[in-house]
Amino acid sequence: MVQLRRDYTKFEDAQTQIMVVGPEKAKAFAEYWGEHKLPFIGLPDPKHSVLKLYGQEIKLFKLGRMPAQVIIDKDGVARYVHYGHSMSDIPKNGELLEILAELNYSPVLKE
Repeated sequence: MVQLRRDYTKFEDAQTQIMVVGPEKAKAFAEYWGEHKLPFIGLPDPKHSVLKLYGQEIKLFKLGRMPAQVIIDKDGVARYVHYGHSMSDIPKNGELLEILAELNYSPVLKE
């Protein structure tokens, strides 16, 4: 989440809303969000209902969820999905911003 906060204004410039879904209960999640003053949306998901919608894995031997990044367009269609195998397997912000630029690109048609 530190990585996302670092480039938050770049994501805003790309007309992107960041939402982090976490396994904690609502109270713990709200306390963490308040303590760290995170500028994006946090959604507690202790029953894993959101992760099931997007196929995110839980690895018990790794003590929890594997990281996943999903880019969903304004119509609710998942346009990019990355399922990580560890916390070190997360795309860099630059990669995500490039993907967003490609998805948001609309060529001007010439007559």
